[in-house]
Amino acid sequence: MKVVLREDVSGVGHKGDVVDISDGFAQNKLIPQGMAFKATAGAERDAENMRKAREVKASEEKAEAEEMASRMQDETLAIEMKAGEGGKLFGSVSSIDISAALSDQKNISIDRKAIVITDSIKEVGTYSVTVKPHPDVEFTISIDVIAESV
Repeated sequence: MKVVLREDVSGVGHKGDVVDISDGFAQNKLIPQGMAFKATAGAERDAENMRKAREVKASEEKAEAEEMASRMQDETLAIEMKAGEGGKLFGSVSSIDISAALSDQKNISIDRKAIVITDSIKEVGTYSVTVKPHPDVEFTISIDVIAESV
């Protein structure tokens, strides 16, 4: 059965795609849950409009991510954490901490899942962290972890 996807479906396709899938999968899962509708001549025109809108949105998101990457290149964030003797932190710096610091210090909103920390940050010092705001855009920021003054 040919259907038009109303949203991205893992393993099947993306929003606006016209896909040929089994009747049972379409009638028992996709159509009742509103994830797809039966493909007709008019529906295929709608699907084309959905694809164009998806492509425009994807290009806007990529342009926004590239602009953010160029703005954040060679920038440093300062994060204060409680530390004990010898600069050892009580806990570690997480992606949530980095996301909050970006929001507070640079007015940039980045999902914590886009921040990639390769090694645990458990001591005072300077670290490099990779940020992937878009699948095609990646940049590195420097993090200065400093001991919180009591």
